[in-house]
Amino acid sequence: MDAREMKIKAAAAALEHVEDGMRLGIGTGSTAEEFVRLLAEKVAAGLKVQGVPTSERTARLCLELGVPLKSLDELPELDLTIDGADEIDGGFRLIKGGGGALLREKIVAAASKRMIVIADETKLVDTLGAFPLPIEINPFGQASTRLAIERLATDLGLSGPMKLRTRSDESLFMTDGGHLILDASFGRIPDADALASRLNQIPGVVEHGLFINLASLAIIAGPAGARVMEPKN
Repeated sequence: MDAREMKIKAAAAALEHVEDGMRLGIGTGSTAEEFVRLLAEKVAAGLKVQGVPTSERTARLCLELGVPLKSLDELPELDLTIDGADEIDGGFRLIKGGGGALLREKIVAAASKRMIVIADETKLVDTLGAFPLPIEINPFGQASTRLAIERLATDLGLSGPMKLRTRSDESLFMTDGGHLILDASFGRIPDADALASRLNQIPGVVEHGLFINLASLAIIAGPAGARVMEPKN
């Protein structure tokens, strides 16, 4: 089973949690897009849902495939969000933001009663950090913000290169909200909770890709199929 087939397996298992009439947060990324395609088939067959996309990219795909959309202002409380992850550890902490939509993804997840993470088994890790941590920053004062992040990292014993994300033409990547993303390659983040708390205190940091206490269920796909993981109490 290749990577795409595993993503489809996870997406299909997540779709079983979608009920008629749900207000649904719809994530961003390759695994979330497989979910959108399967969801669109159900909608065409009569399933009634109202979706809130976490990015312009997801919105375009939903509209193209006929998934009805609302804004989060129109639906400020959601029943369920289904989204992917770049890493997930045993404590259900996530790194997200590889697709650049972490701010909207976190806002939508926080507005939902439940969040289901869909991923292939390569995203499971013992300790977060091998995937570069996306940190969304305001363009104003970016040098000062970066310096504050570097000092914070040193305080927490973290090291590794930090690089502003660029596009294929080497222009700076801009989020849907008009912000920059600093990708921090720490390699290993022993205390993700402490890092998240400290990053929240830096004014120029708009948001970061550490999703803590947001996921309520994870559907992980591997060669043998999809399995469900729940947080350990």
